[in-house]
Amino acid sequence: MALETNNESVSETNTEEIVADSYSSTEGEGIAASLGLNSQLFVFQLINFTIVAVIVWFMILKPLLKKMEERKIQIDESIDNAKRVETNLFESERQYQKKIDEAKVEANKVIEKAHEEGVRLGKMLKEKSRSDIELLVAQAKKNIEIDKQEMKAEIKKETAEIVILALEKILSEKFDSKKDGKFIEEVLKEVKK
Repeated sequence: MALETNNESVSETNTEEIVADSYSSTEGEGIAASLGLNSQLFVFQLINFTIVAVIVWFMILKPLLKKMEERKIQIDESIDNAKRVETNLFESERQYQKKIDEAKVEANKVIEKAHEEGVRLGKMLKEKSRSDIELLVAQAKKNIEIDKQEMKAEIKKETAEIVILALEKILSEKFDSKKDGKFIEEVLKEVKK
């Protein structure tokens, strides 16, 4: 019985304390309690949320933002490089076209020069051929004239011999060399006329 009394008095004391605590917490937590929130639990949840937010920030969001910034810088550099490459390509194409145009102009000059050289060489060869032909014709005329003179002399000589032979037969006498030469000269003079 004494035990029961002790238990009853402890339970009364505990009940009073719980009621007092709930009364004091009801006074201090009036708004939170009226909303059905436990302030201790709310504080622990707030601390947990803060710890999780800090962990998420430092372990996930900050490295993620850093990687995103690095990626943005890399993309910007890639775009700048692409623009430089495009500019270089355009410049290279322009220079290539310029060199092709210069090569065409140079080729046209070479062709024109070769054509002029061909025309000049053709004229020169034509003139040389003409002069060679004229030289050959002159040489041939000269040779013909020499041959003609030689033939005339040969004909005169043969004619004189024929005339002498004919006269010898006619006169039946032989002329000596003086008479013979004189007679030949007279006959030749008459033949020239």
